[in-house]
Amino acid sequence: MSFAQLSVVCLIALLGPVLALGATWRLPVVLGELLGGLVLGQSLLGYLDPGDPTFTVLADIGFALVMFVVGSHVPVTDPSLRPALGVGVLRALAVGVASALLGCLLAAAFDVPHAALYAVLMASSSAALILPALDSTGLTGKPVLELLPQVAIADAACIVALPLVLEPANAWRAAGGTAAVIAATLLVFWLLRHFERNGARAKVHDLSEERDFALELRVQLALLFGLGALAVWLHTSILLAGFAFGLAVAAVGEPRRLAKQLFALTEGFFGPLFFVWLGASLDLRALAEHPRLILLGVCLGVGACLAHLVGRLLGQPVPLALLASAQLGVPVAAAKVGTELGVLVPGEAAALMLGALVAITVAVLGGVRLAGRLPGVGTGA
Repeated sequence: MSFAQLSVVCLIALLGPVLALGATWRLPVVLGELLGGLVLGQSLLGYLDPGDPTFTVLADIGFALVMFVVGSHVPVTDPSLRPALGVGVLRALAVGVASALLGCLLAAAFDVPHAALYAVLMASSSAALILPALDSTGLTGKPVLELLPQVAIADAACIVALPLVLEPANAWRAAGGTAAVIAATLLVFWLLRHFERNGARAKVHDLSEERDFALELRVQLALLFGLGALAVWLHTSILLAGFAFGLAVAAVGEPRRLAKQLFALTEGFFGPLFFVWLGASLDLRALAEHPRLILLGVCLGVGACLAHLVGRLLGQPVPLALLASAQLGVPVAAAKVGTELGVLVPGEAAALMLGALVAITVAVLGGVRLAGRLPGVGTGA
């Protein structure tokens, strides 16, 4: 990959913020990045080669950082969530059951042996999309509070389940790799908490700030990439390593300065580069050659919304149930990892992303716009 191509990637990554500028539509930033990648990738112009080793490594770094940010957005230490934990678990389980049924129906209807994969996709929620959407609108109240643990539980469970459903023939190997990555992350969490409690982290922070060393950032990146290397070695996905490490950092408490540094690193370069790479790797020509997969993508998005509407049976308002159906990290990982493993049929990766975009459209445009009108839901500062 050349500097000229990197420059072009950075330029087309600006499409994301440009499309997201409109406050009325609240389009996710990644949409423009994916579209730019689609235009310049193998679907149309062929300028960007997603198989280029340098491009792939940079995209993997971005993938790990994006999943880390997703995990760090989960409010695992918020004490106000504990009273809502029970109802959040019940709603997540109900959505999971509904998604399993819909997954079987879609797999049979489209004659694709991926019922478990479709179930995981439709059951997922994206904390990285939903929490910022709630923050930007200032929505508050008991119904909103009950939504947070539901999203966090669904996000975590589906990310853990994804490697297992992508390779069911190697489920035991995937489960072993998943358990090892989680165990390593728990060890990292214990070490981080130990250094936080004995004051060592604070001393490093003060020295780093005084001397402009960025020591905390260097340590976090070393740990993240180390967990990613373990995941690759054990033949599991780096999405789990990034997400689990994000949860660990969120549980310990992420310093504000470090959060800003990681935000700049991820959102300023590696995250957009990953989504451009993902767009470039999707083959819309294969989707056009198999029109039924376009319908599959639409059905996956609509199915995710329908599955989450079962929350209404447990007292969840419809707009918030729709908002919970927003998905991104799990479909992105499924498209990326499934393509690498060769377990997806031609065009299926693009169909998975189409389903995510349909769910995002319904969730963000419908859920956010209507939620502020619900009784018991207010808008804070």
